[in-house]
Amino acid sequence: MFHFAWPWIFLLLPLPLFVYLFAKPMAREKNAVIVPFYQQLTSLKILGGIKSSHHFLSNSLLLILIWLLLLTALAKPQLAGEPIATPSSGRDLLIAVDISDSMDQQDMVIKNRPATRLEMVKHVLQDFIKRREGDRIGLVLFGSNAYLQAPLTFDTKTVAQFLTEAQLGFAGPKTAIGEAIGLSIKRLQALKASKNRVIILLTDGANTSGEIEPLQAAMLAKQTDVKIYTIGIGADELLIKGFFGQRRINPSIQLDEKSLVDIATETGGRYFRARETESLEDIYKELDILEPIVQEEQWLRPTRALYMWPLAIALLLTALLALLKARPFDRKQVDI
Repeated sequence: MFHFAWPWIFLLLPLPLFVYLFAKPMAREKNAVIVPFYQQLTSLKILGGIKSSHHFLSNSLLLILIWLLLLTALAKPQLAGEPIATPSSGRDLLIAVDISDSMDQQDMVIKNRPATRLEMVKHVLQDFIKRREGDRIGLVLFGSNAYLQAPLTFDTKTVAQFLTEAQLGFAGPKTAIGEAIGLSIKRLQALKASKNRVIILLTDGANTSGEIEPLQAAMLAKQTDVKIYTIGIGADELLIKGFFGQRRINPSIQLDEKSLVDIATETGGRYFRARETESLEDIYKELDILEPIVQEEQWLRPTRALYMWPLAIALLLTALLALLKARPFDRKQVDI
């Protein structure tokens, strides 16, 4: 079916006429030339006037046609096909990532090189996000406060890019787990048609900021049918050099695993422990088995843009008009 996306553009059709009628012409000075062969020039002027009027008429028709073609192109002519039903299946996943100062701890390894916890999360989580074609993915970043970095979208590449650009300390040095869950629930509540709403929470510490307690936020998530999967980040032991040689420490001593387990259990999710890059990759493989949701069918009418054809013809006619104006007028010799 052929139609114009912006048919109101044709209201501009009489615009050149208004300009011609109401715009004041530029004032020109008239110069007089006194010649002894006035009568011969007068006869030539009459003949030339006939030819000039012919050129004026043809040029005017070309200009009108060019203007009409330009308006047609601006009105966005389109050829619409038959409606196609596109059932949408997938999951609604909001990923909450801890970017507090403790995520700067360098107790991870990526391709045989030391890496911080946040670098490891970015490295693994990007692949997980990009594989989620058909799912809606959102991103929440939290430290002392939580904020929405990317709303739920099918554009997984953009979400992965936003994750890459996340920097430590942007949300403050502390860890507001309850705030992150509360914000995620608020964003998921807007999806009333969704039956499978999931939060994946990654953190390496305990709740040290915010006005919402994590377990209270988990109870709210349960009431709104939101499932939470929690992931604890950090190695169990790390060798550090001291005055008396190397010693082993537990870099994850601040990780509140009990709270993370309680949050997941309360909402029907699971708690995972990521001690190294490989274990986090395995966790994401397990998360891949989440049941997909089936939403209502969405109808899509494919359209084909046709504006380039009238625009191309208008350009060709403009070039033709320029050539006609550039052609020198015929000259006749006058014997005096």
